[in-house]
Amino acid sequence: MKMNYCPICGTEAIQKEIGDEGLMPFCPKCQMPLWDYFLTSIICTVVNEDNEVALLRQSYVSTTNYVCVAGHMKSGESAEETVKREVKEEIGQDVNELIYIRSYPYEKKNLLMLGFLAKVKKQDFVLSGEVDSVEWFPIEEAQSKLREGGIAWQLVGEINEKKHAFL
Repeated sequence: MKMNYCPICGTEAIQKEIGDEGLMPFCPKCQMPLWDYFLTSIICTVVNEDNEVALLRQSYVSTTNYVCVAGHMKSGESAEETVKREVKEEIGQDVNELIYIRSYPYEKKNLLMLGFLAKVKKQDFVLSGEVDSVEWFPIEEAQSKLREGGIAWQLVGEINEKKHAFL
């Protein structure tokens, strides 16, 4: 979120030179720079003991491609807690092990997505109301089910490329 007004006092921001940052919004009343705000979310590749990846269909995200489990962090929640909660809520799987892969800026939605590998022991799926369906795919095939170039596609590809180190 770009700051046009101070969130503390409501004064309209001016542009001011701030060190190495260059010109940026600044509150002349509070005398403070107004940094852009963005939401932090998680995205994870859920993999079972057979090296299968759980991919979801969520019509509000895509009607043509599968997606990975993803969700927004709640206030007071760590990224790891968010992954475990989202995996349980969306597909009913219990995360046994987490490996942080890397972060992905998603400018279109003003998000920073933290990418994880979430290992689970395969159980029956229990779907939330926001998930239309879910299927297990061999890790070697999973990337082809995702939107090419998308964050989920990148994450699954990185895990598949380095599976000897992760799985």
